[in-house]
Amino acid sequence: MSDEHEPEPQPEAQPGPSRAEQVAALRPAYQADLARGLDRFFEPERTTCPWCGSSQLKTRLRTTDLLQHKPGRFTLDRCQDCRHTFQNPRLSGEGLEFYYRDFYDGLGEKQLSNTFAGRTQMYRQRAESLLPFASAPKNWLDVGTGHGHFCESARTVYPGTAFDGLDFTDGAELAERAGRVERGFRGSFVELAPEVAGNYDVVSMFHYLEHSTEPGLELEAAHQAIRPGGHLLIEVPDPDSRYARLLGRWWLPWLQPQHLHFVPVANLRRRLTDLGFTVVAEQHAEPHDPVDLLAATWLALDAVAPRDDFPWQPERPNAFRRTLRGAMVLAGVPALVLGTLLDRFAVRPLSHRLGVSNAYRLLARRD
Repeated sequence: MSDEHEPEPQPEAQPGPSRAEQVAALRPAYQADLARGLDRFFEPERTTCPWCGSSQLKTRLRTTDLLQHKPGRFTLDRCQDCRHTFQNPRLSGEGLEFYYRDFYDGLGEKQLSNTFAGRTQMYRQRAESLLPFASAPKNWLDVGTGHGHFCESARTVYPGTAFDGLDFTDGAELAERAGRVERGFRGSFVELAPEVAGNYDVVSMFHYLEHSTEPGLELEAAHQAIRPGGHLLIEVPDPDSRYARLLGRWWLPWLQPQHLHFVPVANLRRRLTDLGFTVVAEQHAEPHDPVDLLAATWLALDAVAPRDDFPWQPERPNAFRRTLRGAMVLAGVPALVLGTLLDRFAVRPLSHRLGVSNAYRLLARRD
């Protein structure tokens, strides 16, 4: 009997390298970077506020990298006049590359992608906040889109809207290939804005401005990209949250060294008005993410437990340290569970009334 119609055997998929193998492969490059010192990762310290120009600055926080545990110490200063909080000294271009490397892509891509993919309800809620003001936008640009998971969820709210995404990393390109966005732009929004001037009904920036080196220029770019009558939707950490003071360096939204600017809501409202926007909605309770106590507990526990294996460490932790870390994390589970319960059921319903909302959202119309 002829077997000419039988399917040809397919080669078995080869498993990718293990995490330990990935870390070992990355270690030489990281150690070479660190051998050159950390000074080149920072710009000169500022003596004036980048938002209003005042020289009345005061240190608000000193901390370390509590998530990746890359070496370095970071300072946040606050302007005594306009209350803008900013990283000082700020990361340089080399510093941004070093501290972002293997967080959203590379070694950390899978974990972060899974985390973002599981936040469908939050993404829908963000999209629905526009409904009272624009029920059927033609097109929408999501700036800082990551892997495009917001756009994928927002399409269920606005099925007739074309969603594009922009990001500094290759996430936007991955989002386009996955079909989550129509077009995925990789690069700078400030540089892209002249090419797409007046093209969009909506531009969104969800937890993007705090990462920007020049948030004022990003707002100008948004004004350029949005057609008259269109909307700008912004969500950022709220530096006036009481949790920022009560939890100190363990407050997750500080996210050092990635977050460079923390803009009080009054400052952002005034800047938008000056640019030619009208703020039509301000929300505090709705964008609150109920993770503050859980995250603070985890960050504190992770800080005292022996380090996990990372390529920016000179060598892999030995078996004893790995076992000790596992035991300490296991012992901290009851505290993590308690933090989760308090976040979701005790604090969340009262977050705005208690003044602990960790984010705010503004919707502005381009006049």
